Amino acid sequence: MVRVVVVDDQALVREGLALILATQPDIDVVGQYATGAELLAAWDASVDVILLDLYMPDMSGIETLRQLPGDGPRVLMLTTIGRSREIRQALTEGASGFVLKDSTGTELAAAVRGVHDGMTVVSPAAADALCAPERPDLTPRERDVLAMLGIGLSNRDIATELGLAERTVKVHVGNVLAKLGVPSRTQAALRANAVLNG
Repeated sequence: MVRVVVVDDQALVREGLALILATQPDIDVVGQYATGAELLAAWDASVDVILLDLYMPDMSGIETLRQLPGDGPRVLMLTTIGRSREIRQALTEGASGFVLKDSTGTELAAAVRGVHDGMTVVSPAAADALCAPERPDLTPRERDVLAMLGIGLSNRDIATELGLAERTVKVHVGNVLAKLGVPSRTQAALRANAVLNG
């Protein structure tokens, strides 16, 4: 029997997950908590798997994960939105898997079993997020510059269009190249549409 604890700040979600898992003959939901602090206060090392929400108001799932004893239960992270940066961070911090809340009950139960059996489990939607290129964190001005690179404007033309000094545009172009991880203006221009409209 796999002993599971569910941690989610939304009561309806938490109770729904517990009900779904409780229908499985080999899974026993032994606790439900609304916050990471509640989980830590009621710590039970005999639990096999913690189903832990990524976004919670008191402390995030990742912050909660960091405070869990290293030799405790395996942790399966749960969220509505799968962003590659957060999925990677959760796995780096010791989570054994990551599922999105749009998973079916069958997928969720299979993920719990997989994590319990020592596997790293990532739901298909979360895997898609991991494979998708991250959107760089561009400032509004950098986005303007990238848009103009995308239509082939020179630094001088961009400076004229935006009312900036040409050397300021050069700095923005350098920042855009660094954030996109590309070596040239041409490659930045090729990625402009996907980055700005993706």
